[in-house]
Amino acid sequence: RNGHEKEYEVETNREITDDFLDKMRRGIYLRELGVKTRPCLAERTGEKRFRIVLTQGLNRQIRRMCEALGYRVRTLKRVRIMNLRLDGLKTGEYREITRGEWKELTELLEGKGERRKADQKNAEKHSESGQREP
Repeated sequence: RNGHEKEYEVETNREITDDFLDKMRRGIYLRELGVKTRPCLAERTGEKRFRIVLTQGLNRQIRRMCEALGYRVRTLKRVRIMNLRLDGLKTGEYREITRGEWKELTELLEGKGERRKADQKNAEKHSESGQREP
């Protein structure tokens, strides 16, 4: 759709393997939608947890991707949209964005900051582990 990055924290019912992460990164064919998902960033954050950064917004995309690989999503939480961190916000809550966030957001939306490069930089800045990313 719009190509803006959305970052999620996911907990599954099974151990996250390197094979699972590699397949998620490359994209998964979703038979019921007749489409292969775009390549994405994915990294292990715990035994049954991973984080994923999507630029696509298919209906139930993460759940469908996991199910295609034999996993079930137990919890799913969006933690970032583009450069805006959502950490600590509960359902229905909001926060005011900072002047710096607003400036960066408008540049991203106007395409001035080379959206993909800025989104990638933001994802790397907020990455907590040294896992490789595509």
